[in-house]
Amino acid sequence: MLLGLGFLTKNVNWFQRPLRVFSSSSLHYFHNNLKNNSSTSSSSSSSQCDRDFLPWLRAKSGVEISSVLSIGNSIYGRSLFASDFIQAGDSILKVPFSVHLTSDNILPEINSLLSNDVGNVSRLAIVVLIEQRKGQASEWAPYITSLPQTGELHSTIFWSKEELEMIKQSSVYEETISHKAQLEKEYLTLRPALDEFPNFFKDTTFEDFVHAFILVASRAWGSSKAVSLVPFADFLNHDGDSEAVLLIDEDKQISEVIADQDYTPGKQVLISYGKYPNSTLILDFGFTLSYNNCDQVQIQMISPQHDPLRNLKLELVHKHSAPLVTDSISIDPFQNSFIIKEVRSSRGKGKGIPQSLRAFARILCTDTFEELKDLELEAVQTDGRLARRPLKNISREIQSHQLLLSLITHLIQDYDASIKSLKLLRSHCTGGNFALRRQMALDLLSGELRILRSASAWLDNYCSSLSNETAASHYKLSSLDCCLEAFE
Repeated sequence: MLLGLGFLTKNVNWFQRPLRVFSSSSLHYFHNNLKNNSSTSSSSSSSQCDRDFLPWLRAKSGVEISSVLSIGNSIYGRSLFASDFIQAGDSILKVPFSVHLTSDNILPEINSLLSNDVGNVSRLAIVVLIEQRKGQASEWAPYITSLPQTGELHSTIFWSKEELEMIKQSSVYEETISHKAQLEKEYLTLRPALDEFPNFFKDTTFEDFVHAFILVASRAWGSSKAVSLVPFADFLNHDGDSEAVLLIDEDKQISEVIADQDYTPGKQVLISYGKYPNSTLILDFGFTLSYNNCDQVQIQMISPQHDPLRNLKLELVHKHSAPLVTDSISIDPFQNSFIIKEVRSSRGKGKGIPQSLRAFARILCTDTFEELKDLELEAVQTDGRLARRPLKNISREIQSHQLLLSLITHLIQDYDASIKSLKLLRSHCTGGNFALRRQMALDLLSGELRILRSASAWLDNYCSSLSNETAASHYKLSSLDCCLEAFE
């Protein structure tokens, strides 16, 4: 199973991402990210390579790695199973830092040729490429050969143009293209250094580098030093309800897993991978969940070029520095991207529509200089943020939210059409990567469609409530006028 720290968060440049560190005393907690969704359905058979793996790791480290876990196969590949009774709170796995494969393992003569711009993920990818080239002569051969081979990774980075078309409706489509371009730039930066060592890299292609890079990026764990591949720990599979995580103890120089529940012999042992939407999982780690509570969708709002107040609106947005956007990937300040999560319901579930998005819609709907100055005055008198409160003009407030509703309704229609097209592909899918990736695309789009529908329902209710309040207010005024006329 693919495993990783989660430092590859969505919409953050792969080559500039900071590690996420959750600390408690001397422990640093790292949520892992896995290649596939977990399942307790399994086959207990394992290859001779798997049977030899733990003895090799034990001999290399000089300590017992685990006495209660064994390697087996689930429907998702290698997994770890309880070989004895395990109780919640038991330490079930300890991997010393001495057998972590890190960017420090890179040959000094190669490292000296790399610029400071080359990140630790690329450096560790180079280590993997060298050890792969050594084959069975590598001291890491039992681990390196356990890693997914070419064609076994399913990040959208590896999807064909035809496969990417399946997710064109999602922002992941453009992000994948952008990430591919970044990887190509990284490779071209590294290539002169690699050419100095033809015994290792003579036949290394861009595709080889990308495979090694994604292996590291989707599996690596962080420490106070850099990033590490942790043998054996990356066979653990994911359970979204699990509280168990990999613990990095800098004092004891070990990685450790504490069981969060009881396990009987033969049951698959699972840990949590963190809270990520399918849009992150499919791009950075190559898997999706059929129903992901963390799903979200990225939408864009664009200010019309012909808006006569466009420049003034832009000036006000810059003046009031509080950001109006979330995870913006646009250069144009008036073509902004926003992240919508599941909207809060009567059961208290979800995050609601971002205030920044509602504020942006209010700004777009203003059509007089006076309205903009009123918004600026209100911002100065409150928290300095522009259009974060409902507009005093109820009709304009309704109009701004109807603008959002119209945008989201259009997106829902497009998502619906894309999903229907994907479902029609079922009869043409006979297996292999395409069938798997088609299902991943369905998971991604269906989750984002669910989020859009929740936003649509909220906006529709909000506009209806305001309209009803306005109608009720007009009715009261009309009734008062009638009473006054009768009195007169």
